Amino acid sequence: MDVSRSGFYAWRQRPASVRLQQDQSLSELVHKAHAAGRQVYGSPRVQEQLRQWGVRACRHRIARLMRNARLQGRSNHLFVRKAPFLKFFHQVPNRILDLQVTGPNQVWHGDVTYLKVNGAWRYLAVIIDRFSRRVVGWSLAHHRTSKLTIAALQHAMRNRKPAKGLHFHSDRGIEFSSLEFKAKLRQHGFVQSMNRASHINDNAYIESFFHSLKIEGLFKMTFDQDQKLWDEVISYIQFYNQHRLHSSIGYMPPAAFELRHLTHAAVH
Repeated sequence: MDVSRSGFYAWRQRPASVRLQQDQSLSELVHKAHAAGRQVYGSPRVQEQLRQWGVRACRHRIARLMRNARLQGRSNHLFVRKAPFLKFFHQVPNRILDLQVTGPNQVWHGDVTYLKVNGAWRYLAVIIDRFSRRVVGWSLAHHRTSKLTIAALQHAMRNRKPAKGLHFHSDRGIEFSSLEFKAKLRQHGFVQSMNRASHINDNAYIESFFHSLKIEGLFKMTFDQDQKLWDEVISYIQFYNQHRLHSSIGYMPPAAFELRHLTHAAVH
């Protein structure tokens, strides 16, 4: 088809289509939503973040705009480990299998993970509230002992001040099986619960948090000082509690989810 030079330039000078203009405006908001999620959100969470800002857009359109802008999420499926060979003593049953959790400070989950500073291991103990997925206590140390987990427990106690009867669930690691840790739980009137033998995923809630921390918070980072690692861990925990959208609690941050629950309970 023949097109005149004047016709071609006239076409070039036409304003962008309405659809293109909308895409350009939406793309700016997609960038902001992706940045609000520390550059780790995929299209589902970006879509939900936009919805919370009052912006409606289908997921396919958001995914297309993210591809065009080379914005990527980081995969963060529930982390599942294979069960290792377990040795343990003073067996404690899993007491939360059929427990209905209806509010904060009913069930806490605790675990320890490994992080490196200058090629040497550091140990991070974390406690989360099962109801809201909120991180309520944490501690970092050079050694994996009961002192580490007791410090995390005491931190959680100061933050939350829970009533007696709280269930504390963990794996069967020595730092949770120790007489010192058991005594601390009894002192506060807590009920201890542990993974069933060869059922590592009984503690999947906190395993998922550690996976998020390493994929979203510490991805490709190296540390030459303990303080730098600690600062990044604290920064991610604050983001995780206050801003990160959790699909398991209706795409809300844990802090907002708890506030909504407490507000509803006060009204009723």
